[in-house]
Amino acid sequence: MAGSSLFALLDDIATLLDDISLMSKVAAKKSASVLSDDLAVNAEQVTGMKADRELPVVWAVFKGSLRNKAILVPCALVLNALLPTAVHWLLMIGGAYLCYEGFEAIKDKVTAGRDDDTGQPKKTKPKTPEELAAYEKRKIAGAVRTDFILSAEIIVITLNIVTDAPMLQQILTLALIAVVMTVGVYGLVAGIVRLDDAGLILQKSKATGTWGSVVRAVGGWLLSAAPKLMKALSWIGTVAMFLVGGAFITEGIGPMQHFAERLVEGAGAWETFATLGIHCLVGALVGMVAVLIVKGITTISGKAST
Repeated sequence: MAGSSLFALLDDIATLLDDISLMSKVAAKKSASVLSDDLAVNAEQVTGMKADRELPVVWAVFKGSLRNKAILVPCALVLNALLPTAVHWLLMIGGAYLCYEGFEAIKDKVTAGRDDDTGQPKKTKPKTPEELAAYEKRKIAGAVRTDFILSAEIIVITLNIVTDAPMLQQILTLALIAVVMTVGVYGLVAGIVRLDDAGLILQKSKATGTWGSVVRAVGGWLLSAAPKLMKALSWIGTVAMFLVGGAFITEGIGPMQHFAERLVEGAGAWETFATLGIHCLVGALVGMVAVLIVKGITTISGKAST
């Protein structure tokens, strides 16, 4: 009797693990687009950091991302059980915040090196240890806030897949996806920011013959490509904010989603690109409006306090 009970327990565990594995694969596939946006956005966050501070910054944001998911997983389960419509509206608010951050990033890139008020070149940049530490702290805080929104989308996508599963499977699947996605994203980010180091090591290789020449050539290519890749990721990450935020808002408003679907009908192979374009346009417009609203509130509150 004890032996049969043990085998039955092991069979239940095997079935549970198999179900979790299957649902995790589906969730990972559904979250792939968000994962690519998450990667671009977080790689963009370390752009401009000193070389010896890139990995510490990535590590700090990685820990912040784990904390985000530790908060989001139980909150998503509770909200989905008690007030499922709240998840929908919170995601839209998060999408608007991403659009705001994206438009602010565009504005910073366009006005880089110029004073916000006079339009003249800035005279000072973070140079002292205290200024650099404050700058790094702001970058980490901004990256963790952005990660919170992107992590929320991944958690909600996963939750929609496991919503009919038993609670234990929901919890384990969400936890697995949270850990795997976080390790995957920040592992890739760490690899991207250290491409130049890898290139330098390869370029200094002492291998001889044809193989040595190939290795050194690859190293030289990585050294020259790494800064260009980081600059490209800076813009890709900004556009990704518009894409994700615009998708939240477009898909969260029924009439807007139907209108967008009608616009891309008949686009054939270009339908996906057309949809992304609409999401990006919506995100940019929402970001612009959000920035104007925040600026207006700041101006009014500033006048009221004087």
